[in-house]
Amino acid sequence: MINDGAPQTTATQTTAAKGTATGETAQPVSAEFSTAQTQDIESMSYERAREELVSVVTKLETGGAPLEESLALWQRGEALADRCERWLDGARTRLEEVRAELSEDS
Repeated sequence: MINDGAPQTTATQTTAAKGTATGETAQPVSAEFSTAQTQDIESMSYERAREELVSVVTKLETGGAPLEESLALWQRGEALADRCERWLDGARTRLEEVRAELSEDS
């Protein structure tokens, strides 16, 4: 390969780029992206999940993380936000049940 200062294109990159030109869905150039660890989130309290979600959002807003790390942070943040939402939905349901019971007793 001659290095004339121009960016070099690999066969994988060329294939991925050609796919988008024909209207096909682009495939990642590298299939080695890591996924976020989310197994521990299901056992988290609302407070712990929210605290970590704030930390993840801060890291993403600050920027500077490599793409792969940013994607993993985003995945973890989505899972944390989902956990918080389910906690709040459960609390809302319990409050509605208590209110309904109090109304029946009156």
